[in-house]
Amino acid sequence: MNRTIEIAPVRKSVVVEASPSQAFAVFTSGIDRWYTRHEDGSDVVIGHVRVWQPGERLVVSWEISSEWKCDPRPAMTSEVEVRFAAEAGGRTRVDLEHRNFERMGAAAGEKMRKDVDGGWPALLDLYVKNASTREEKRA
Repeated sequence: MNRTIEIAPVRKSVVVEASPSQAFAVFTSGIDRWYTRHEDGSDVVIGHVRVWQPGERLVVSWEISSEWKCDPRPAMTSEVEVRFAAEAGGRTRVDLEHRNFERMGAAAGEKMRKDVDGGWPALLDLYVKNASTREEKRA
């Protein structure tokens, strides 16, 4: 009997002092970071853009294993979706969902979920500071 495992997605939300288009631009301005240069100088692709809707939505594959090594096999990759929604006062709510951990298998998927659940808050805090600073500089 085959049992299908389900691992809950990681969901995080932040509000930035920027318009949706500016919030999207700041989030994606470092999209080249999906390409990583290793200490030996080699480049490795660790994700691909699947959906690009400026000011609204971004979906990227997360081609990293639970051991934090490149794993480009589509059947094993998780996925990150980021949505940008306008709020009052010129702010934007940014909703991030990291999902499809079950593709990695039960143990590896749970490990990756735990790791990114602990990692996204720090990255989003840096993003909030960067997005708000850029908006202030434009004013």
